[in-house]
Amino acid sequence: MAARLHGLGTTIFAEMSALAVRTGAINLGQGFPDTDGPSSMLEAAVGAIRSGQHNQYPPGIGIPALRTAVTDHQKRFYDLSYDPDTEVLITAGATEAIAAALLALVEPGDEVVAMEPYYDSYAACIAMAGGQRVPVTLRPPEFRLDLDALRAAVGPRTKVLLVNTPHNPTGTVLTPNELSAVAALACERDLLVITDEVYEHLAYDGAPHVPLASYPGMRERTVTISSAGKTFAVTGWKIGWVCATPELVDAVKTAKQFLTYVSGGPFQPAVATALALDDSYYVELRDSLQAKRNLLCAGLADVGFEVFVPQGTYFLTTDVRSLGYDDGVEFCRMLPERCGVVAIPHEVFYDDKTAGRPLVRWAFCKRDEVLVEAVDRLGRGLRR
Repeated sequence: MAARLHGLGTTIFAEMSALAVRTGAINLGQGFPDTDGPSSMLEAAVGAIRSGQHNQYPPGIGIPALRTAVTDHQKRFYDLSYDPDTEVLITAGATEAIAAALLALVEPGDEVVAMEPYYDSYAACIAMAGGQRVPVTLRPPEFRLDLDALRAAVGPRTKVLLVNTPHNPTGTVLTPNELSAVAALACERDLLVITDEVYEHLAYDGAPHVPLASYPGMRERTVTISSAGKTFAVTGWKIGWVCATPELVDAVKTAKQFLTYVSGGPFQPAVATALALDDSYYVELRDSLQAKRNLLCAGLADVGFEVFVPQGTYFLTTDVRSLGYDDGVEFCRMLPERCGVVAIPHEVFYDDKTAGRPLVRWAFCKRDEVLVEAVDRLGRGLRR
């Protein structure tokens, strides 16, 4: 195996999901809902399959209807204008979009500054591109971005800032002041920025999600990435997109075409249908998940965890030291057998293993009765 892949191993999600299957545990580890998305979207996918018009290769950049739906979405929610023919690229989920962007834009030896803890594919994709990862650590209890640390992390070899907001796994939503500082730094140092915004519609308690591309000087240097999976509860469809200038889209497309080429033919028109849903869908989605967040936060606090309430995403974080443990990895590997519940240790998302060691991530994108049962199992199992 190439040296750049050493240490990556099997993803923690595969390991913990396999444990969930083997033990029959409730899986609060991997972030996928246990209910389907909007029926109009599902029926559109069925219709697309049965029509026989979308079962072969779609255009390499994605079907026109979906590219137009993406541009309409960006204009509707953020007043950002993109040309659907030259400034949008449809990808196999946001994960491929991130991989293709890094492969396209990072030269061997370039530094990529990323917020830590980071989604695990970031580390792998930076490594595959030959880049060097430079973390800026978000620390509990607030998990705010340290702007002085960010500025100190940017050096002469820095090429890209990789920004994720709402942030997985901490649930932090960057504030307008934080985003403005990131934008100013990117412009000052002439950096490219890749933004992972897959949880864009899952920001709670009135916290606004503001795309970095909307700030002065950022439209021309930002690769904005999102996807249908989280917003429409179809994580298995793997339909994502990139919005950027024609030059940046061409670069990402050059790498993407040699990864999957195309994907999700009949799902693309269905996602176009979903993106046009009225505002009530997005409001109900947010409110429903905020209520689930509150339910699981309260339940885990009752069990005895120190709980860090997230501002967004599908996830919340706890510190296991409040229950007498100090190693999140060992705790999560013990949990399925002892309690019948699966969670994800934060440590795998950190270069600074000490910072992540006592922290554990839980997914709350499940039916209420599943969350209640999981809390009950944890209470009974940990009391033993």
